[in-house]
Amino acid sequence: MCVDPGRAGESHPKRGVPMAIIEKEIELVGSRGRKRVRGLFDSGATYSCIGRELAEALEILTPLPEPMSFETAERGRTLEAREHVSLIFYIDGYRFSDEFMVLPGLSEEVIIGASTMQKWRFKLDFEREEVIIDPRATRLRFG
Repeated sequence: MCVDPGRAGESHPKRGVPMAIIEKEIELVGSRGRKRVRGLFDSGATYSCIGRELAEALEILTPLPEPMSFETAERGRTLEAREHVSLIFYIDGYRFSDEFMVLPGLSEEVIIGASTMQKWRFKLDFEREEVIIDPRATRLRFG
């Protein structure tokens, strides 16, 4: 998971249980290509993250102004992001976009974190293991 060290080990704010993940197929799209992957929607991850190899295959990496360290699900282990990418991604035919921190050594190809889920109003149904999308969040609005 891509967690700021200060948030590691938190419980779900409403349920008091450890934060959980849901796995779902998504399609990632960048200027260099596109790929279908199994994405982890992780309510305990602060940022969305992507493995370096996949990021390089999809988009040109952009250096961060300064490195960012992230704690993993394995207690005490941290990974450092020095680059990020901006990608489009599709879930169930709906198009979204966001920034992904590039993490060498990430155990998953891609993790969708809380900041992305909040931005696009995704809801996680842990009982049904589904990502619930509000189609209204995908509409472009002016004014």
